Amino acid sequence: MTEYKTLSGASQDEFTEKRSRFIGYARPVDSEKQALAFIAEIRSKHWDAKHNVYAYCLREGGVCRYSDDGEPSGTAGMPVLSVIQKSGLTDCAVVVTRYFGGILLGGGGLVRAYGHAASIGIAAAGIVTMKMCLICRLVCDYNQYGRLNSLIPECGGSVRDSSFGESVEISFCMSREDFGRFQPKLADATGGSVKVDIVGEEFVSTSAE
Repeated sequence: MTEYKTLSGASQDEFTEKRSRFIGYARPVDSEKQALAFIAEIRSKHWDAKHNVYAYCLREGGVCRYSDDGEPSGTAGMPVLSVIQKSGLTDCAVVVTRYFGGILLGGGGLVRAYGHAASIGIAAAGIVTMKMCLICRLVCDYNQYGRLNSLIPECGGSVRDSSFGESVEISFCMSREDFGRFQPKLADATGGSVKVDIVGEEFVSTSAE
């Protein structure tokens, strides 16, 4: 996997349907331990709620799990999981808390309500694309710094840090595809005097929806 979509941060949103209050919580997680801790946190916060339904999907092991938490089978956890999957998300968990308002919603009503709660929770968080990128480092002269500091983002990279001593050291990240295009432009801009060291690889947020 060279890229995936997940949530940009933790969020919540809510609505009321026939006097039942639905609160959708969404959070990025990178392990089952984190997902379960998040679920436990929301359950503790809403200990007095009728239901705390959840679903989560993880890259690690391709794990996807859900719970109806007392709602009729297939009317709660599965709709939440479906929203996650249809959004193309992974490494994320959603918990929908329901305070029962005294009016039954029926099977179809529950499916729609839990799906909507998951959707608005995810929308409040925002979605980011995480892409495997090279972590790079270069050292240049001060008279080259301005051009290279502009060239990196022009080629799709992102400058992480710059340190200034006798020379300038720039740390940046860039996808392999963009790096292939960057190399000849770097050579052209510096007359071949600046070389790049690749110090690692990691998933980096490249875009938001």
